[in-house]
Amino acid sequence: MNLTPKQLRILTLIRDQRVVCGCSPTMQEIADEVGISKVTVFEHVEALIKKGVLHREPNKARSLSICEGTILPDESQPLSFPLVGKIAAGLPIEKFEQTDRLDLEDLFGPRIGQKAGTFALCVEGDSMKDEGILDGDYVLVERRDTARNGERVIALLPNGETTLKTFFKERNHIRLQPSNPDFEPIIVYECQIQGVVIGVMRRY
Repeated sequence: MNLTPKQLRILTLIRDQRVVCGCSPTMQEIADEVGISKVTVFEHVEALIKKGVLHREPNKARSLSICEGTILPDESQPLSFPLVGKIAAGLPIEKFEQTDRLDLEDLFGPRIGQKAGTFALCVEGDSMKDEGILDGDYVLVERRDTARNGERVIALLPNGETTLKTFFKERNHIRLQPSNPDFEPIIVYECQIQGVVIGVMRRY
C-alpha cells in the first residue's frame, strides 16, 4: 500500500474502533486522535477511498470500513524463534538442526485464500477457560465478517457489547456458546462478526 503515515494512522484507527465498538470513528474523532483538522481528515479519507483501501456507505454515519483484501502492515509482521528441540516429561531433549526455527508467521500469518489481516486482542474474563483461553491471554484474530459453526469468534452484540464465544448458527437464531459451565449461552437473532480466532498466546 502506498500510504502516507497519516493515512496509515487513520486506517489503523478505523480498524481498531470497528473491532472494539462495531462502528468507525467520526471525522471529528479522527481529527482529535490524529491531531489534524477535520478538513484534512476528509481529504485523507477521500484519498484512501480512491486508493481502494477504504469504503464509505453514502448517507450513513460512522460507516467507514476497511476494504476486503486490505492487510495493514502491523497485521503481517513476521516473528520467529530458534527451534532447538522437543521436550517431554521424563525423556531427554531430542535435538533439532540449528537451522530449524519456530516461525509464528507460518503458524499465524496469512494463509492461502485469506483476504484480510490478523490482529490481537487481550482476553478479559474466563468464560472460555475450558477451551484453554484464560483471562489475560492474547487471542490472534483473522479479520473476517463471516464464521462457520464451531469457530471461536469476536462478535458485536445488538446492545453494543463485544464478546469472545463459539459461534453456532441455528434454526432461527445465533447461539454464542461459552466454554465455562458458570456462563449461559448468549442467544441473539443477529450479531456482527468482527473476526475469527486462529490462535492463543500466553506469557508467563
